[in-house]
Amino acid sequence: MQYIKLENSGLEVSPICIGCMGFGEPSLGHPTWALGEEGSRPIVKHAIEAGINFFDTANLYSQGTSEENTGKLLKEFANRDSIVIATKLGAPTRPGPNAFGLSRKAIMTEVDNSLRRLGTDYIDLYQIHRADPFTPWEETLEALHDIVKMGKVRYLGASTMRAWQFAKALHIQKMNGWTRFITMQHNYNLIAREEENEMIPLCADEGVQTIIYSPLFRGRLARAWGETTARSESEAGADKYFEATAAADQKIIEAIGKVAEERGVSRAQISLAWLYRNPVVAAPVVGALRTSHIDDAIAALSIKLTNEEAEQLEASYTPRVDVNVKNSDPKAIAQMAALVGIKIAVPATSK
Repeated sequence: MQYIKLENSGLEVSPICIGCMGFGEPSLGHPTWALGEEGSRPIVKHAIEAGINFFDTANLYSQGTSEENTGKLLKEFANRDSIVIATKLGAPTRPGPNAFGLSRKAIMTEVDNSLRRLGTDYIDLYQIHRADPFTPWEETLEALHDIVKMGKVRYLGASTMRAWQFAKALHIQKMNGWTRFITMQHNYNLIAREEENEMIPLCADEGVQTIIYSPLFRGRLARAWGETTARSESEAGADKYFEATAAADQKIIEAIGKVAEERGVSRAQISLAWLYRNPVVAAPVVGALRTSHIDDAIAALSIKLTNEEAEQLEASYTPRVDVNVKNSDPKAIAQMAALVGIKIAVPATSK
């Protein structure tokens, strides 16, 4: 495994990040397809043996048990000093006040909760899951800076927001001399390319590298059009965002299959290799539920697509609803809070 430094930092990570959303206990709700501790053990062991040192989770996943299982398994198979643990905060974790968002109180509480669940005394990359339109950026960013200075966190990252929000946050951090975000985790793949318009150019200009969640769009880019899995059937509601572009999506997936067949490799390898063409992409977050998913990600590192192949994969792309923007809208965030009984007043200017 060849390691890379996240741009504008000295942090060394594998160019593959293991997404640990599926490592929690399925009996606790979302995601229902999670593997639990025993099912996750061979995945973590295989990743470590392959040289992967980058693992991403969140306080939200499976009511915190993803963090618990991830921390326990990494301690079993790896040296903590060589491992990079990333987790996230911001989503509601329990009913009641101060259980949601990026207030100073929430940040100070949630970082300690994550440290306890992970079984570690520091987090390598602490990421805000969404921007919090209900808390001043200055309050959020100073509190994040403080937990870095306390030694609880080594680096900061962000996820899923509008480019202007991220630009504003970076500017406030710079003006105050506060610890800057070094990564942006966002949704980006062959059928979701809206981030090419603003976020990716912003990150390239600011020296921020991106970590890609859903690089295979929940596995859709790794199988033929129309094929389903237990996970895809349990998340069928997500398809509503792409109904309007289904015809274009089918053509893209067929093009992936054609290139994969010509090269004698899997569809997943082609889809991931396309991401690596973009220099701002540091690592896809691979939601591995089988060891073969890790093997595909490793194999993709050796595939260099030609310009002609890339053009073939990109030719049918059609603009669509930007999932990153939709998920960061104040109304969407308020609806997320309502799921655990938290009522937030949405400003009248929110779209």
